[in-house]
Amino acid sequence: MSNTETLIQVEREGDVALVKLNRATKRNAINDALLDELNMIFVSGLEGARAVILHGEGEHFCAGLDLFELMANRSSDVIVSQRRSRRWYRTFDLMQFGEIPVISVLKGGVIGGGFELAAATHVRVAEKSTFFQLPEGQRGIFLGGGGSVRIPRLIGASRVTEMMLTGSTFDALAAERMGVAHYVTEDGAGLGKARELASRIVANAAATNYAIINGITRISEMPLGEGLFAETMVTTMTRAANTGADKRITDFFNERRNQTQD
Repeated sequence: MSNTETLIQVEREGDVALVKLNRATKRNAINDALLDELNMIFVSGLEGARAVILHGEGEHFCAGLDLFELMANRSSDVIVSQRRSRRWYRTFDLMQFGEIPVISVLKGGVIGGGFELAAATHVRVAEKSTFFQLPEGQRGIFLGGGGSVRIPRLIGASRVTEMMLTGSTFDALAAERMGVAHYVTEDGAGLGKARELASRIVANAAATNYAIINGITRISEMPLGEGLFAETMVTTMTRAANTGADKRITDFFNERRNQTQD
């Protein structure tokens, strides 16, 4: 489906849902209405999808928080600010710890809240035009969409501190070196690469994809003993849920055997 009047457009290509931020004139900055639409999509708008591709209309992925709306609705009430952050947390958690792997296609500005949004996705494809920035220090604000938790896990707390203090940027190639971008493409080729990756993801067993996106991050942050125990539990439950797992393994060995004989 597609509706040019919405802030987010959703299209389906078989098992893949393409979710597009549709505020190009605002560099896809996130206002309350866009966040609400994104939340609704990840709550109930992806039935039947096996993978999601998140991308942006225009030249930029996302310029972060809509500061004009923030200033228009500013409040001295601390609870109001906390409520806004919790809305971001809920939405981004639906993405990172949901049921469906999310691939983001990054281009142009991935700034502030846009970086926070990208960090909540599982696979990141960056076109060469992409640049990353955390300018909150220069704007007199702080990360409020989970960025101080997610982004240091990607690039380290020291790098996040420096970026926020100085407003410095890094490009797509640096992002790939740091592990922020898993793939770098020429400008305009990111969506094609994402489609290729999505085709691989939907070929996996759904229960395995669920275990991967919900288990790896959590288990990696556990102490060794607890992590090993959690891994055995996830392994056992995933194998039990995948009724076709034995066939997949058999097919793999048969394929390898045939390749060896050839």
